[in-house]
Amino acid sequence: MDKQQEEDVRLLQLIAKGSQSAFNQFYEAHISFVLHVAISVLADRSEAEDTCHDIFLEVFQKPLQYQSHRGSVKAWLAVKTRSRCIDRLRKRKPVLTHKLEQLQTIEAVQTEIDVLSQIESKILFDALKQLPKKQQEVIYGAYYEGKTQAELAKKFNKPLGSIKSSIRYGIRNLRKQKTLLQWAKTEKE
Repeated sequence: MDKQQEEDVRLLQLIAKGSQSAFNQFYEAHISFVLHVAISVLADRSEAEDTCHDIFLEVFQKPLQYQSHRGSVKAWLAVKTRSRCIDRLRKRKPVLTHKLEQLQTIEAVQTEIDVLSQIESKILFDALKQLPKKQQEVIYGAYYEGKTQAELAKKFNKPLGSIKSSIRYGIRNLRKQKTLLQWAKTEKE
């Protein structure tokens, strides 16, 4: 077992005992790798980031799922990430596939995709405006300005854990707001 593997196993054991510090170290050590795997499968940074959030939440809640006899921690994370990404693709594929199959030309497909992207962006931006100011700032910084969580912690002079929590709660609230906005617009039509 190499030193990184030993460290990963040690961190997972500490996470199982409730260590937030160990989780932060584990997260920092693996977020780039997990995000890279997710982006390569999903080809969508936003969905990849959501998947990463889900993966690390699962690691935090169930760190003892890792079994050393089955491979390295990195391989475990890669398999877990790929599986979650494929699940996401399966869930969204039927709706888009049926809609796009009805279009006759590449230009029509591209136009439809562009329109859907604009609508999604508008809904997302409207939902973002409904969040508390603190959550707006960190989500805007992370997703629109491309800042890392460490950069945001420094910018707002807050602990890294507070920034991570604000982003996590902000995304959860953003999903709720998006759902409410979409529901309200559907009711009006």
